[in-house]
Amino acid sequence: MSAASLRARYLGDAVATSSPQQVLVMLYDRLALDLERAQKAVAAGEREAASEQLQHAQAIVLELLSSLQVDAWEGGPRLAALYNWLIGELVQANVKLDTNRISSCRQVVEPLRDAWRQAANSLATSSS
Repeated sequence: MSAASLRARYLGDAVATSSPQQVLVMLYDRLALDLERAQKAVAAGEREAASEQLQHAQAIVLELLSSLQVDAWEGGPRLAALYNWLIGELVQANVKLDTNRISSCRQVVEPLRDAWRQAANSLATSSS
């Protein structure tokens, strides 16, 4: 088995054995990483790399949006609106290679990631 296939298997197993809360945190972690990488690629003039990262970020936000149960809690509609805003900003950031838009997305995503991580840790602690 190649190193890449072993890594893919490991990541697949990690996701398959994680709780829904852990998967959500993993998605946010990767989203934040994609935005950081995109911002660095734009700054370095690497259009293709930036585009790849921004498209992956869009795919993550679309997954978050599609799995969101909007009616399950009162904050659902606001979170859906935020995800829709993120998608629009990511598309525009990709079209215009706009680091300001990427930065704005990071300013939204990173605190959300931290909040979801804290919530997941609280749930894990209370279930033990």
